[in-house]
Amino acid sequence: MASTLPPAYEISADSARIDPALIHQWLSQDAYWARDRSREKQDRAIAGSLNFGVYERASGRQVGYARVVTDHADFAWLCDVYIAPEARGQGLGTALVTAVRDHLAPYGLRRILLATADAHEVYAKVGFAPLEKPESWMTLGAQ
Repeated sequence: MASTLPPAYEISADSARIDPALIHQWLSQDAYWARDRSREKQDRAIAGSLNFGVYERASGRQVGYARVVTDHADFAWLCDVYIAPEARGQGLGTALVTAVRDHLAPYGLRRILLATADAHEVYAKVGFAPLEKPESWMTLGAQ
């Protein structure tokens, strides 16, 4: 399924365009999964990931972010998907996740995973589904 990005916005996988201070502010202050994450830890996460930004075309201002941890061969983990509160409600989250999915498609990854407590409908629009056999999965660390 394709998602329509409003014409006033663009999505880029150019890591040089992202604003690490803004991303840290968003995630550490407003995202339940990253609240209180240190700037140093956020900078390490950015450095080790494939990063995507959503930007206003006119101003270049960043209004969204997502990152992917991947081996570019078999597996990817989509995380830290965030749209600034003032930009929500325009389909930017769905457009961002669609852009990430489409960017990864040429790699022929076997699996792209993510975890969410409250945005299942956003990810379902892009083709994500609950684990078919959750009893086959294990975790080490915080749940």
